[in-house]
Amino acid sequence: MTLQQEIVGNAMQMAVVNLRPGQTVYCEAGKFLFKTTNVTMETRLSAPSGNGNGNGSGEGGGGGMGGLLRQAMGTAMQVGQRALAGESLAFQYFTSQGGEGTVGFAGVLPGEMRALELDGTRAWFAEKDAFVAAESTVDFGIAFAGGRTGMSGGEGFILEKFTGHGTVIIAGAGNFIDLDPADFGGRIEVDTGCVVAFEEGIQYGVQRIGGLNRQGLMNAVFGGEGLSLATLEGNGRVILQSLTIESLANALKKAQGGDKQGPTGGLFSTHVG
Repeated sequence: MTLQQEIVGNAMQMAVVNLRPGQTVYCEAGKFLFKTTNVTMETRLSAPSGNGNGNGSGEGGGGGMGGLLRQAMGTAMQVGQRALAGESLAFQYFTSQGGEGTVGFAGVLPGEMRALELDGTRAWFAEKDAFVAAESTVDFGIAFAGGRTGMSGGEGFILEKFTGHGTVIIAGAGNFIDLDPADFGGRIEVDTGCVVAFEEGIQYGVQRIGGLNRQGLMNAVFGGEGLSLATLEGNGRVILQSLTIESLANALKKAQGGDKQGPTGGLFSTHVG
């Protein structure tokens, strides 16, 4: 059964989740807004195993000392991956006790939220920090994509990966648009900061904008896009956002009177500290 949730608001949306008795939902630390008093809250370093018990252990709690050691090593590996990816190290778990309960969550940027339904056949990948909350039957992991060029692509190199069954809620900046590359000849190219999420089966990559020639340098220097674009190929659902974190940061710097991109765009951006 999917998570009973409602996404409310406009410029800064929130997800209001109704929990059945005993049902557990978890979120990344910092995404919690409110809860009813019969909903318990617990902070853990481990993510759920996707088996629905919410204990974050792939061993189901058994195996004696060996099971505890494997669980500890698995948790340490998860924490290490999240630290490498720059993600929050902890998750907050919410369980309804003695009846139905309500919990509210939100992202950290002004923009939309989306509830994705996983049926176990396809994973979903999302940009770093897109994750808000999910059922304990959804497994959260870190994936690396884009190869060597992904390192220069910034946002797209490190991705969040969701598998299992149930509902996962993600958030982004600005407004969302849903696309399928198959409707556009099988391939689309986008700003690396505009990718929010995509289904498994979509091939993600990062490519250089043009060659090291006059037009390629013009695109990079004066186009404001830097040297790379994200590429998405295949047949499946892709979610893009209209606002990038970089453009939001530049707008805030401008409002504060700081130096921004200037006439030459993103490649030669300056910052007066």
